[in-house]
Amino acid sequence: MTLLEVSSFAAGEWVAPGSGARSIASAITGAPLAQAGNDALDVQAMLSFARDKGGPALRALTFHDRARMLKALAAHLNSHKQSLYDISFDTGATQSDHMIDIDGGIGTMFVFASKGRREMPDGHVYLDGDVEQLSRNGSFLGQHICTPLQGVAVHINAFNFPVWGMLEKLAPTLLAGVPAIVKPATATCYVTELAVRLMLESGILPEGALQLVSGGLGDMLDHLTMQDVVSFTGSAHTALKLRQTPAILENSVRFVAEQDSLNASILGPDAVSGTPEFDLFIKEVSREMTTKAGQKCTAVRRIITPESQTEAVIEALSARLAKVQIGDPRLESTRMGALVSASQKRDVLEKAAILAGEATRVFGNPEGFAVEGADAEKGAFVPPMLFHCETPDSAQRVHDTEAFGPVSTVMSYRDLDHAITLANRGEGSLVASVITHDAEVARAVALGSGAFHGRLYFNNRDSMKESTGHGSPLPHMVHGGPGRAGGGEELGGVRGVKHYMQRTAIQGSPEILSAIGEKWVPGGKEVASPAHPFSRKFGELSIGETLHTDPRTVTLQDIETFAHFTGDTFYAHMDDEAAKRNPFFPGRVAHGYLLLSFAAGLFVQPDEGPVLANTGLDSLRFMKPVEAGDSIKVRLTVKKKTPRNEEYGEVRWHVTLTNQEDEMVAEYELLTMNAF
Repeated sequence: MTLLEVSSFAAGEWVAPGSGARSIASAITGAPLAQAGNDALDVQAMLSFARDKGGPALRALTFHDRARMLKALAAHLNSHKQSLYDISFDTGATQSDHMIDIDGGIGTMFVFASKGRREMPDGHVYLDGDVEQLSRNGSFLGQHICTPLQGVAVHINAFNFPVWGMLEKLAPTLLAGVPAIVKPATATCYVTELAVRLMLESGILPEGALQLVSGGLGDMLDHLTMQDVVSFTGSAHTALKLRQTPAILENSVRFVAEQDSLNASILGPDAVSGTPEFDLFIKEVSREMTTKAGQKCTAVRRIITPESQTEAVIEALSARLAKVQIGDPRLESTRMGALVSASQKRDVLEKAAILAGEATRVFGNPEGFAVEGADAEKGAFVPPMLFHCETPDSAQRVHDTEAFGPVSTVMSYRDLDHAITLANRGEGSLVASVITHDAEVARAVALGSGAFHGRLYFNNRDSMKESTGHGSPLPHMVHGGPGRAGGGEELGGVRGVKHYMQRTAIQGSPEILSAIGEKWVPGGKEVASPAHPFSRKFGELSIGETLHTDPRTVTLQDIETFAHFTGDTFYAHMDDEAAKRNPFFPGRVAHGYLLLSFAAGLFVQPDEGPVLANTGLDSLRFMKPVEAGDSIKVRLTVKKKTPRNEEYGEVRWHVTLTNQEDEMVAEYELLTMNAF
């Protein structure tokens, strides 16, 4: 059999395996499959290629340009995913496992592409938070901005998700405008290499935006600077070693880690045998133990149950695990494939033996189990193994030893406080789940255990049909955890993008802040509109373009007509004496929504034109009451423009209403969709 040569992509060239290449075996048969690695890679040239070529090219694009790039990459991978499925079987993963890895990774790219277009500007600066007024009259302001780091992101990924593990880091990195050097785990790097080839061959990425190291990094980390980022997924031992690289310490290089995690699942005290929650708990735990043969950083390692339900849980879970068919992952009947390698199998069995010192194995004998379509001895197969720890308070290893395979330990709790204490004994995890129909149980766990977990997943009969599962990190939510789990965060929507950007405090005049952020700041320069702004297309409008209207007097008849027409006869609008007893009003006042209606009448251009729709308003405030006889006028300013598609874009208008004394009575932001 010809070995597959897994190449690296370095400084614009594909580099075949060379000196230092390692052999990679099939997880199914144990036979040699591929080789990867080359000690002669010029890592400094790779870093320079990313910084000098990829970085400037990406930073020249707007956030929306990068988001469109991500969408195109995801679509390209999606059209070639069968080839990724086919090559992934030798990792020991089943077709269902492939869909989690490959479809999940592609889906993550699509989500970041969407969030980039929806939540980030079509510009080069991301505004983080509101403007801070630093002076009495507003001539000196502050604003936090985020801009791309001008270095490279080095992604060091684990073996268990060769596609998702890469794409979940790559999507926010590219969206931020930072080039990446991807280093997958050698055991499954042949899958990652194919995904990288597909992306590079698409021609979608700028030169230098993506490079690949198949094998070891050499001394690459020794050449990192304060503009670089290391994002790591793997063991705590390796993470600690990498964190201590002198260059990382001396240059304060950002280090994002996702590492060991003794995740727990708690069966709520209300979820007794016979309830939908009990059945859901058994289903979820079984799935988490066997998906990817338990090789998931989010898999359930500790099963925490009420004392009264422990026996029923062991019985029900054992019965469900007994139905899991182990075998060649290419067979449709197989529900759990092999571990990734023989060395991983040895590690899992060694860790299971450690757990056996404090717990009794109640299901799964690694010495004798059936494997369909493959040789259990030659392949990296193990059965699901369930342990029961009767003394979780005095035990230690069940709370600090992660067997990274289909292995989990059941333990009992006396009351909810005890369950929380046991969950927290993991000293930090990526996720803990609680299956309960009691909202107060959920609240108690959130308050008592939230500080120890990156994610808390609650599920019950109400949400079970649509929930995504204990072990599913979603791009919308933070993926990471405190303590043992690494103390880092990934994903989390735009929050994940910020890991690859620098947050900077900008201070200056409103005009300066408006220019930097491409968003008009009150007090900034106003631009006279050459025509009514509602008659101008999206592309014709300028930031700061302003319309000042004529005034309109508000009469008592207006107030009463509006009250009777709408049915809003609140006493402050109808009863002068009652209104005067209210500390906020001098007497009868106009409705706030009457003022908004009059404002629209003052600035709306009625003819058919480029304004397609009013889609809402934000940040409405009423600052000063308006009495009968007062007049109001409007200032309408183009605050921000965001393209939505090829036909129209969103215009955010800053609207202020002032009275005859030029005192502000109301302020809000109007949103319209305008044609190009």
